[in-house]
Amino acid sequence: MNPDPETATFLIAGPVRIHPRVLRAMSFSSVNHRGDYFHGIVKEIRELLPVLFGARGHQAILSGSGTAGLEAVYSSLVRRGERTLVLANGNFGDRTDQIVRRYCDVVTTLSAPWGQHIPVGRAIEELEKGDVRALCVVLNETSVGLANDLSKLAPAVRKSGALFLVDGISAVAGIPCPIEAWGLDAVVAGSQKGLAAPAGLAMVHLSDRARTELTPGTFYLDLAAHLDNLAKDDTPWTPAIPLFLALREALLLLKEETLPGRLARTRRLAEGTRAAAGALSLSLFPDPAHASDTVTALNNPTGLGDNEIRKALLEHYNVALQGGQGALKGKIFRIGHMGIADWSDLLVTFAALERILGKAGRLPKPGASLSEIVARMP
Repeated sequence: MNPDPETATFLIAGPVRIHPRVLRAMSFSSVNHRGDYFHGIVKEIRELLPVLFGARGHQAILSGSGTAGLEAVYSSLVRRGERTLVLANGNFGDRTDQIVRRYCDVVTTLSAPWGQHIPVGRAIEELEKGDVRALCVVLNETSVGLANDLSKLAPAVRKSGALFLVDGISAVAGIPCPIEAWGLDAVVAGSQKGLAAPAGLAMVHLSDRARTELTPGTFYLDLAAHLDNLAKDDTPWTPAIPLFLALREALLLLKEETLPGRLARTRRLAEGTRAAAGALSLSLFPDPAHASDTVTALNNPTGLGDNEIRKALLEHYNVALQGGQGALKGKIFRIGHMGIADWSDLLVTFAALERILGKAGRLPKPGASLSEIVARMP
């Protein structure tokens, strides 16, 4: 079988499959981005952003990937000469550290082994010293399939007076991110994850305090400029117009499903994936107590690598999954189940996995994984 991107069962950790309504929205004639029609589109998006974040506040849209959103936040809110605390336990935590160090020269990085929860106790000890201006952390570390529990950090961050800056790129609209309850000052979302829009846009939520403390660190990613223009249903620079059209449609789909509805569905899919994997004796890479609901990271079975698992899935069954990053390349594979992923995707994926494992003589009980999925379907 020749893999076909248009018909594949597509379960990588983002970008995710896109709804036909969202794809059609991009197939629109060119419009004047300074004209009334596009300003109306931006107004609709502005009014829909609280649906995505589950909170009202100061919100911006940037033409750029999630990393652009992170750079906009860190360049605007960390300061040279004032200490920033970075927590890392995966590839994207490491990326946060790299970005922060471009804009701050007093950085304390606390790392945990990839797949283990962030070091909350050590972080609280640092916060109690009273000199941390900002704490930067990834909520959902897709590189290892792990969700960090920020509720354990929130009281200490609030007490310390530090800014709470969160990479929520693969968390927003995928796992709970209670912005107001946790007192988050900045949250970055990516269009291509839980929202199921095309890649290329970053959405940023800021608290009142963060809004007042913005200092331009870059020209294009000046958050204050983006916020000021969005309040007038405009953008400071030329936007990615087709992506804005797609974003509006994806936000409407989310509004129809509701944010709690999408979070609950993603949770059920995650539980079905983990149960199905267990039925095939496939082990989770991260600490199971903190396994992510948007992506499941599994250890490759002993003696089977990417060629025997992921490449075989793609070449023979047109199922696209994702491999490991960095030191985990060739050691794990990841199944994304966020956005508009659904039960039929899991059934196809695990039927193909069973076939591959069966041919390799590694299938414990034929049909066991499918039974686990069916048992959890609505």
